[in-house]
Amino acid sequence: MSGKRGATRLGFAVLLKFYTQYGRFPRNRAELPGEALEFVARQVQVPASELESYDWTGRTVEYHRAQIREHLGFRECSVADAEKLTTYLAEHVAHKERRPEQVRVELLARCRTESIEPPTPGRCDRIVAAALRAAEESLTALISSRLTAESIERIVALAAGADQDDAGPAGGGVEGEDAPPVLAKVKEAPGNVSLETMLTEIDKLVAVRAIGLPPDLFIDVAPKVVAAWQARAAVESPSHLRMHPGPLRVTLLAALPHEREREITDTLVELLISTVHRIGARAEKKVTEQLINAFKKVSGKENIL
Repeated sequence: MSGKRGATRLGFAVLLKFYTQYGRFPRNRAELPGEALEFVARQVQVPASELESYDWTGRTVEYHRAQIREHLGFRECSVADAEKLTTYLAEHVAHKERRPEQVRVELLARCRTESIEPPTPGRCDRIVAAALRAAEESLTALISSRLTAESIERIVALAAGADQDDAGPAGGGVEGEDAPPVLAKVKEAPGNVSLETMLTEIDKLVAVRAIGLPPDLFIDVAPKVVAAWQARAAVESPSHLRMHPGPLRVTLLAALPHEREREITDTLVELLISTVHRIGARAEKKVTEQLINAFKKVSGKENIL
């Protein structure tokens, strides 16, 4: 601070305080809260209004930033730093967290730990996207490696020819001429409580188990990551699924039946319970109606009562 006066002194002070608090420099005057500015201005004995003449883009501010980085032991994010941050996020964060905003939070925290000045917002977005992409490629390659060639063939067949406008057979994805493709069948929501619905759900469960997925296929993958894959496969069209790289396509198509198997099983249990309750209610109603009818047939029932 020695040798600095007026706007230069105040500007340097607010840069230092802001960097100490947030691990980065303010981009402009608008990021500085009024009360905080007044507090710093009183500390350095410079009127807060002096900051209006501080140049946020010239040589002076760059020199001040360099002085502050050197004093605090921080450095600007180099290309090598960006690559290391991407690798760290891919290996330790993006395997379990797929939301970009949360990965970005971890990126900023890592920058502070490594004494690296956070990159610009655009560069942060690119690092996060690269980490998510690298983690997905690593995970999908791992999942694909756990499947046999026969299982992969059955999984890929789910999306082969499953579009309504595709001609010809579905490459094993159709059980009969009038039957819907297995992929569409697996995606369907259960209907109302009825015997027909129960039979349909049983048919779904048989079709899912016929794919032959290993029970431990996703054993070391975070449940929310598998759920995200399932949701993605459920909304994408078969033609879109076929456009993905092989490992990603196989992983998405495997995650859908893997998760749906448990959901269908739970649905069947609920349907069974509801059916039993409905049978009990109907039986009770029938018995009550029989008793009422028998009561109506009794002669002289008024005198008996």
